[in-house]
Amino acid sequence: MLNSSRYRVLGFAALLMVTTASASHVQAQQQSQGFAVERFYPSAAGGGWFVMDALDMQSDLGGAMALTLGYARNPLRIADGAQNLAVVSNAAFAGFGFAITHTRFRLSLDMDMPLVITGDSGTVGGYSFAAPSVNPGANPDTLSDYRIGFDARIFGQPSGRFRLGAGAQLVIPNGHRADYDSDGTFRAMGRILFAGDVGRFSYAGHLGVHMRPLDDSSAPGSPHGSELLFGAAAGARLSVGSRWALLVGPEVYGETALRSFFGENSTGIEGLMAGRIEGTGEGPQLRVKLGLGGGIDSNFGAPELRILVALELFTHH
Repeated sequence: MLNSSRYRVLGFAALLMVTTASASHVQAQQQSQGFAVERFYPSAAGGGWFVMDALDMQSDLGGAMALTLGYARNPLRIADGAQNLAVVSNAAFAGFGFAITHTRFRLSLDMDMPLVITGDSGTVGGYSFAAPSVNPGANPDTLSDYRIGFDARIFGQPSGRFRLGAGAQLVIPNGHRADYDSDGTFRAMGRILFAGDVGRFSYAGHLGVHMRPLDDSSAPGSPHGSELLFGAAAGARLSVGSRWALLVGPEVYGETALRSFFGENSTGIEGLMAGRIEGTGEGPQLRVKLGLGGGIDSNFGAPELRILVALELFTHH
């Protein structure tokens, strides 16, 4: 009888120790707050490429409107040793862009509407991640961050061999960190832009800084503060009849945290094979763009797969 009571006491003590250890482990875990995982920063409506800017603003007053539909597969997959968690496994959005141009200048507004954002919850590296759950039924007509931009061509002509410009964007928070579509803070981007047309060959590129106040560097897969932006694109232009042109070529772009500068898990590089067909006549014209690609270095929000379709209406003089 005495032995039986002793065993019960020992069993209760062991259970209490396990429960206490489990509770301490749960308390030691930190909850990730989420952030803007999307690394696709499109050019302004009428900019020509998906990400790069053609800098071909005309001399008269004009404008452009754009609708972009995009899908990204596994834009945020976090690995720590044997642990691997797709915090954001599917993300689809509709982007709306508007721009006004005059001579060498462009003023633009871009807004994204998240359509689907899903993923898996779990714990990696001592941090607990809650999966986002965005869908049209639960989150109708919800817009994420707004982007207000201003671009200027400093040197060169609209169809010249070399054009040099500068651009800046202010990002106004409107989404939710838990949905991974916003940092919840104001951000800004400044870029030096270049582009040109040499015969049937067209190219464009940029180099800039993304001023990002959010720095959750201790959490796996999270932002490391401000970033260096870089990218380039090139393609061959072919005439399609007398009023249309087809341009096909790659775009490569990415970002790296300035505080670690190309360090491990702080750089994301993405590539797109892009094509567009556009009107070349006078007055309002239509541009249709298709893009397919994914992460070359799939860290920091560069997805395994990205699909893009865009429609633009723009003025051509």
